[in-house]
Amino acid sequence: MRKVYIALTSLLLSATMVSAQQPLRLSLQECIDYAIKNSYTMKNAHIDVLIQEQQVKQTTAAALPHVNGKIEVNNFIIPQYSYIGAGSFSIPGIPPPPKDSLMRAQFTIPYTANLSASASQILFDGSVLVALQARRTVMEMAKATERLTEEEIRYNVLKSYNSLVIAYKQFDIIKGSLTLLRSMEHDLDLMRQAGFAEKIDIDRTTVQVNNLATDSLRVANNLVVAEQVLKYTLGMNINTPIVLTDTAIGKFQNDALKLVAAEEDITRVPQYNVLMSGLKLNEYNLKRYKLSAIPTLAAVYMLGVNSGAYYGKDLFDGDRYRDNNYSMVGLSLNIPIFNGLSRQHQVTEARLNIEKTRNNIDNFKLAVSFQAATARTSLKNALLQVQSQKRNLDLSGNVLDLAQRKYKEGVGSNLEVTNAQTELMRAQSNYFSALMEVVTAEADLKKALGTLK
Repeated sequence: MRKVYIALTSLLLSATMVSAQQPLRLSLQECIDYAIKNSYTMKNAHIDVLIQEQQVKQTTAAALPHVNGKIEVNNFIIPQYSYIGAGSFSIPGIPPPPKDSLMRAQFTIPYTANLSASASQILFDGSVLVALQARRTVMEMAKATERLTEEEIRYNVLKSYNSLVIAYKQFDIIKGSLTLLRSMEHDLDLMRQAGFAEKIDIDRTTVQVNNLATDSLRVANNLVVAEQVLKYTLGMNINTPIVLTDTAIGKFQNDALKLVAAEEDITRVPQYNVLMSGLKLNEYNLKRYKLSAIPTLAAVYMLGVNSGAYYGKDLFDGDRYRDNNYSMVGLSLNIPIFNGLSRQHQVTEARLNIEKTRNNIDNFKLAVSFQAATARTSLKNALLQVQSQKRNLDLSGNVLDLAQRKYKEGVGSNLEVTNAQTELMRAQSNYFSALMEVVTAEADLKKALGTLK
């Protein structure tokens, strides 16, 4: 029991701390701004841009001078011997050895040291030249990909926010209907006690109360999930309390009506810009393979000093370095002659990739036009459905009001009130479903038109 008491106390304290937090009041635009700043997907997209920037700088570094230093210290424990023809040597007074005889000679001393520095500079390299030309396009593609991620976040926030607004409105109406039904149930019970109502009338109302109470619990649970989905999309802790401020239902229809007449512009769609950047990069790739057939030229320079000794202690004697300096400057020209037709195959592959990318761009244009037309039609139908369901909702409310007044005046039956209440709840459900279709179609059309920003 003590453990249970501690657990319950901890739970109550946690609930008190959460409820004590000041809720964040968020408009739709504030939610979008929050998601762009805090979403981990967006953060990674921005990091990808920074990574690409560093890769571009690495490409630039290939065109800059490269300097390397080298230090060698060798100890030939078993020196290597070379063989020379003994017949090549003649000593006066001594008969020459046979011409085919060999003599072993040691040219390597036990200890050697070498200190050198080398520098190289590319003067011309087609691949490096094209890489430098493509730097701007590479960054454009990275930023276009980042904007594509941002567009997807805006799309998800728009749907989640508006869906949650509608769910709140639906829950409020269900709570109001449930309060009204419970009041009717109470009044009927009083009338039954007074002999003016039958038990079957109360039972009918009780069934409605129970069904509506179940619906309210279901909607409340769905509300919690919908709110958590929005917070997850924003990159926000799901325990953070929030309050939505853009809650006007009428704005959905007004915004949707303006959107129906909007014109298409493929250049506003982020995915199109990504594809166009990809096409430019493929064209640079083709150019790179073509220029790889041109010789490359580089300048080299070397400066060093070496030393040798029979004993290790003498190896670093300063006097030994005095006359052993050396330096070299030169040009290195690399001429590609034949590489097994590899370059020709690379050129063909690059051309095919360009053709494939162009096909993808043309197909994307068709897809965007199709998506825009489909979303536009869905939005028009959803707006018509909302208008129709709104009229049904108003009529159902009037019918219920009339049935209640007739029943109170003794000229109507409780069955009429029950049926009218059922029709009103059905009309409410249809109306909010139509509103959800408007929200979905509006988001899809904005995405196809590139007007989410």
